[in-house]
Amino acid sequence: MGDVDFGRIFEALPSPFMILDKDLRYVTANAAYLETTGATLDDLAGHYVMERFPEPGESGKRLLASFEKVLATGTPDTLAYLPYPIAEADGTVRHRYWTAVHVPLTDADGQVEFILQNTVDVTEFARLREAATLPFSSLSAATRLIERTREAEAASADFRRLFQQAPAFFAVLSGPAHVFTFASDSYVRLIGGRNVVGQDIKTALPEVIEQGFVDLLDRVFHEGHVHSAEGARVMLVNEPGQPAQETFLDFSYAPIRDAAGIITGVFVQGMDRTESVRAAQRQRLLIDELNHRVKNTLATVQSIASQTLRSTSDMAVARQAFEARIIALSKAHTMLSDRQWHDTEIGHLVCQELSVFDSEQVRYEGPVLIVNAKATVALALVLHEMAANSTKHGSLSVPEGTLMVNWHEDGNDNLVIDWVERGGPAAREPDRNGFGSRLLRTVITGEMAGDLDLRYDGEGLTARLTVPHAAYKVQEAAIA
Repeated sequence: MGDVDFGRIFEALPSPFMILDKDLRYVTANAAYLETTGATLDDLAGHYVMERFPEPGESGKRLLASFEKVLATGTPDTLAYLPYPIAEADGTVRHRYWTAVHVPLTDADGQVEFILQNTVDVTEFARLREAATLPFSSLSAATRLIERTREAEAASADFRRLFQQAPAFFAVLSGPAHVFTFASDSYVRLIGGRNVVGQDIKTALPEVIEQGFVDLLDRVFHEGHVHSAEGARVMLVNEPGQPAQETFLDFSYAPIRDAAGIITGVFVQGMDRTESVRAAQRQRLLIDELNHRVKNTLATVQSIASQTLRSTSDMAVARQAFEARIIALSKAHTMLSDRQWHDTEIGHLVCQELSVFDSEQVRYEGPVLIVNAKATVALALVLHEMAANSTKHGSLSVPEGTLMVNWHEDGNDNLVIDWVERGGPAAREPDRNGFGSRLLRTVITGEMAGDLDLRYDGEGLTARLTVPHAAYKVQEAAIA
């Protein structure tokens, strides 16, 4: 299909691009960059970038440091959410936020010769999704450009290298079979390093056939239709020998025409949005989970308040007991928050509830067992009530008393917690069921569908809490 004039494609790209030399002086910039900055190429060419757009503050230092890092390491660098003012020709200063990608362009020996910058204006947070993608709506200029590329007799080697190393991905497909005649480095990385140049799309990327992308290319080639998509889900093999992985792309297919207007190929451009899409999904999951947890927490607090006040007529005692129970609940929530509301280790939970007591008086041990978020909150309240009862009436009410807490999984994968008090007053079954007794029964036998065995004798209280596998095992997806 002939050589492609990458210089013209660079000029017509709708996203702002510019190139600096090793002294950080402007070499060139495309029309989108000039429009964004309000400058002309004559204003920029040969000028030091930090003089043309001075910023003595932290943003200027970050920008310069990024350029220097690319020159020193030969690796790309990204600046996210960079506040940087832009001065208009009339002196008006626009305060904007930018995301900038800096990519080294190397010479034949692999040495950094130029820096390519691609910037995106992210000032309007409400339009973050739109701003973070390629503005494919402005394809008319690019399409007209590609219609003229067959007229050229030779390609620009410098601009071909620019496209090869650009952060966005590019590919050129030729003929009705869609044979690859060019694939940028980022495109090759996207498809797992496969060498596709010279192969048709079905041979090069067989996993996309059943996903409808070959049909889309056929429509672009035969009808001149321009297709674009944002956040499109694509299953791609991005590691040799591994199954296709879920990938999210912003991309466009545009027809390439020769001088006579006949379509000869398809130009592919896009950006890998997988990480940002997954981040948005995680954020949505976190918000949904947070809403669920808040509702559950409010219901728990309401129940604690109601049961505490019902258990005593002494408001001072009730207030003290209520505050202690809320603190126990708060500690459990803090532990879960540190693990993104997913799960916790039961040993940490027991330690948290009993760490205020002397280690000579209280001992606990057991294997590392992970419990889910719901079980964490429930067991935190249970352990708190049992410790509070022991402090008032049991072995922890006297200096010589001891408490031993052990946990393990039995043969049916149930969680078993043994609570053994010794050396204190003789244990007697209470005459009435107070809040603590009701909570133990409600949580262990009701909410968690487990078993509670309480034994009161002269040596002290012995309790065995058995929680079924389904009630405490981690079953919810991690929010990470």
